[in-house]
Amino acid sequence: MKKYICAIIFMAIQLVSAQEDTKTNWSGSRPDGHAPISIMGDHTHGKGEFMFSYRYMYMNMEDLNRGSENVAFSNALRPNDVYMVTPTSMPMQMHMLGMMYAPTDKITLMAMVNYLLQEMDHLTAMNGTFTTESSGFGDTKIAALYKFFNNKRQQLHGQIGISIPTDSIDEEDVTPASSPSEVILPYPMQIGSGTWDTEIAITYLKQWSEFSFGAQARTTLRIGENGNEYRLGNKYSFNTWTAFMANNWLSFSGRIELGAVDKINGINPDLNPMMIITADTANSGMTYANAGLGFNLYAFKGSLKDLRLGFEAAMPLFQNMNGIQLRNKETITLGLQYAL
Repeated sequence: MKKYICAIIFMAIQLVSAQEDTKTNWSGSRPDGHAPISIMGDHTHGKGEFMFSYRYMYMNMEDLNRGSENVAFSNALRPNDVYMVTPTSMPMQMHMLGMMYAPTDKITLMAMVNYLLQEMDHLTAMNGTFTTESSGFGDTKIAALYKFFNNKRQQLHGQIGISIPTDSIDEEDVTPASSPSEVILPYPMQIGSGTWDTEIAITYLKQWSEFSFGAQARTTLRIGENGNEYRLGNKYSFNTWTAFMANNWLSFSGRIELGAVDKINGINPDLNPMMIITADTANSGMTYANAGLGFNLYAFKGSLKDLRLGFEAAMPLFQNMNGIQLRNKETITLGLQYAL
């Protein structure tokens, strides 16, 4: 994480010295004034401004990776491995509501709540199939963004926040082995972390007359153990994006993300790690690279002024997983943002 932050700061210094001397500030009042809709905490606001947002995200996982190689489902099941059950797919939907408010020109406050719906299809060693489901409100996130500078069409701001465990880590459903009773679901099917987590980010932005550039380093650090005696892995990501402003109301963007997730620490005593691969903490954590393409629509005048619609579709470029896990597939993000 430290090397990512140093890289962004160095890049910011280089770009500051390389650009023309202009007093024009970086502006959010253009279609590329916000990052691709999948990026959180990408911008700040002026004193007294509010922004409300809604995002919908669909993420799909299918097939299996052992390390970075795609493997057959039979590779994860007895007699080829120790497991009795493997997941085959896991679609997830998330609805996110957010609000930002700037009490000063330097500080912007942010809060976000989300609601998740997810299901997982399974295959057993006896060629049986079944599906489990879970849904509910996830962790609540609050943060403060601090603007270090905004001049010469550039901005650098930092973010520090906490994730409050308002989620459930005791989601249950019926499986063929437990029927008709419900049993606790494995780690990926739980709604949140169950721990108080720290989120830190730093973001650099640069605009030209028709193009813009952004980079963000972000980390989520888990603290302690949850009530089920485990802790999800820390997350680290570095996003960089460019956008082209087609006109006053439309921009197109491309994004690259590099990231890593640590293994789960600890074990839920109610889960049998030999029953299904998602109950074995050895099958957690990964490194990855993703690419996304999207657009922003921006109402720059009229009764809908400052309403923004964002869309992005992302696909994995690379994923190297600990143990054996579902492969990440497509991620679709659609959102509305309205500033006052």
